[in-house]
Amino acid sequence: MTTDVTAALPQHHAATQSEKLVIAASSLGTVFEWYDFYLYGLLATIITAQFFSGVNETTGFIFALAAFAAGFAVRPFGALLFGRIGDLVGRKNTFLVTMGIMGLSTFVVGLLPSYAAIGVAAPILLVVLRLLQGLALGGEYGGAATYVAEHAPNHRRGLYTSFIQTTATLGLFAALLVVIGVRTAIGEAAFAEWGWRVPFIVSIVLLGVSLWIRMQLEESPVFLKMKAEGKGSKAPLTDAFAKWGNLRIVIIALVGAVAGQAVVWYTGQFYALFFLEKMLKVDGATANILIAIALALGTPFFLIFGWLSDRIGRKPIILAGCAIAALTYFPLFHALTNAANPALAAAQASAPVTVTSYNDACSFQFDPIGKNRFDASSCDVAKSYLAKAGIPYAAVNGADAVLPGAPTLDRHTVIAVGGTTLAMPDPAAMAPDERKTAIAKFQSQLQEKLTVAGYPAKADPARIDKPMVVAILFALVLLVTAVYGPIAALLVELFPTNIRYTSMSLPYHIGNGWFGGFLPTTAFAMVAATGDIYYGLWYPIVVAALTVVLGLFLLPETFRRSID
Repeated sequence: MTTDVTAALPQHHAATQSEKLVIAASSLGTVFEWYDFYLYGLLATIITAQFFSGVNETTGFIFALAAFAAGFAVRPFGALLFGRIGDLVGRKNTFLVTMGIMGLSTFVVGLLPSYAAIGVAAPILLVVLRLLQGLALGGEYGGAATYVAEHAPNHRRGLYTSFIQTTATLGLFAALLVVIGVRTAIGEAAFAEWGWRVPFIVSIVLLGVSLWIRMQLEESPVFLKMKAEGKGSKAPLTDAFAKWGNLRIVIIALVGAVAGQAVVWYTGQFYALFFLEKMLKVDGATANILIAIALALGTPFFLIFGWLSDRIGRKPIILAGCAIAALTYFPLFHALTNAANPALAAAQASAPVTVTSYNDACSFQFDPIGKNRFDASSCDVAKSYLAKAGIPYAAVNGADAVLPGAPTLDRHTVIAVGGTTLAMPDPAAMAPDERKTAIAKFQSQLQEKLTVAGYPAKADPARIDKPMVVAILFALVLLVTAVYGPIAALLVELFPTNIRYTSMSLPYHIGNGWFGGFLPTTAFAMVAATGDIYYGLWYPIVVAALTVVLGLFLLPETFRRSID
């Protein structure tokens, strides 16, 4: 029996029909799982209105992103739970279970009552379903990547596993197409009211197809050989993480490869979408279409970089992608502003907005319980209005600056729009009626100054340079393909068969679940705190740069290793 199984192991050869079926079935099933998982991210703005309407707009969007991130928070725990099962009982049956959990959780999201119908229970139930999705995805990816890699010829492992790497982007692309199709068919108003549920509900069909496809597959030959020889691990978690030799490789994989890969992935695809919608005020349908075009153009490069990694190695491609990202994010996102909302870019250049006040009078524009109206201080009134209007600004401490022609600050806040200034008196000293009148007058005057300075309420569709936006988004996606295409092969090759599912899944899901999954929430909160629409980019830039430095010295090259 051992001889037969060993003979079946993939060495150097051309792809067989059986191996092509493995790639196709594993990839298609994983595409559907990513479709389920990323629908939420695409519809974050609408979900804010449906499930977080009890708080102010900025807080609601941060909460919506936090619920999005909740699915990522539990991915490492899913990796531990299902990775252990996969190393004990097999790859195939484990990711059948994860697929079922993912598909059912997504379907139920489409049926959830809104905040208006059941109050705070709505966001709680939404977060519970996101947690189930995260657990399932924590077990899915490692199983699919390991399964394909263990079927691949030694000299084609990067190419074979790069098909799995396309699935995250293809799943996002499929979700975009469904969202765009439903939006176009029923109109934006109906979509915001009830049509957003349709992409979640139809996922039940994808679940049925995916389960049927996966059930046609056989178990991995490498796993069968290990079992036949009696070399399986009886305690995968202990062997993977309680022994320093393996734990050291897990840590190196995380900090020297996956963390940087994760922030580049989520910046290039999800944060770019949020940036277009929230910061640049491009309407959701247009932003979805532009991202979809860039993804369609970029997706073949996952395979190209996977193929290239079989020839020159995994490490140089991944680290080069991280380094280029860290160096180019600021100019790329500035260029995106110029192309997507030229009126906003022109207004920022000709009439920058500054908010000058004493720091102790300012609150962070985040209200977790929905009770703060941000009207207790003049600084809060000013920043709250700017945040809600999506106007970028620079905050200046009143102790450090005095504006020419402006009144003495005292407890006032002074907003400068280009060469003009406007003071908001301290509302704390006012009676309620007087405060309300003063705030309304201030907001009206501020809006007038912003309008005169050219700050747009929305991006003008006629002025969007769509080819340039697609080109910039394509550049961001190209960086994603460089770091993500070879990562599965690298992780598979780092660890032995008996603990491979467990060992590779944990660093992957800590990196992509925590470093990457929390990126939109963290970056948007950084923007809300500072008023600078580019400030959130420091998060992926710093993480990517650290990965380059640590990976250069610690990460081994693996592309010539045998995994049998």
